[in-house]
Amino acid sequence: MKKLYTVLALAVLSTSLMGGVAFAQDQEHQDNHANVEHRDNHSYVEHKEWSKGTHIKHEDWDRGEKIDYRQNHLSAPPRGYEWRMVDGNYVLANSSSFQINAVIRVK
Repeated sequence: MKKLYTVLALAVLSTSLMGGVAFAQDQEHQDNHANVEHRDNHSYVEHKEWSKGTHIKHEDWDRGEKIDYRQNHLSAPPRGYEWRMVDGNYVLANSSSFQINAVIRVK
């Protein structure tokens, strides 16, 4: 009889411990990224507000990908400026003031 109680106690204990492990497993059907917006910087979006002398928004600049002007056959940027690809446009702007020097559509 003592063996039966020992076996039952171990069974209850192991079941209660395994419940926590099963609860902690990642649920495949849960989509934790449903509200994440994905943007492709290579697809073209026309920005009429971007012209020489205007300022690019900080969010747009940060979303852009820094590019190598040599590989993309662009002119060397002046000191303090850099080329970025933003929404399918090559944008040359001052990296601290965000003042635009040139905008070229990617072909």
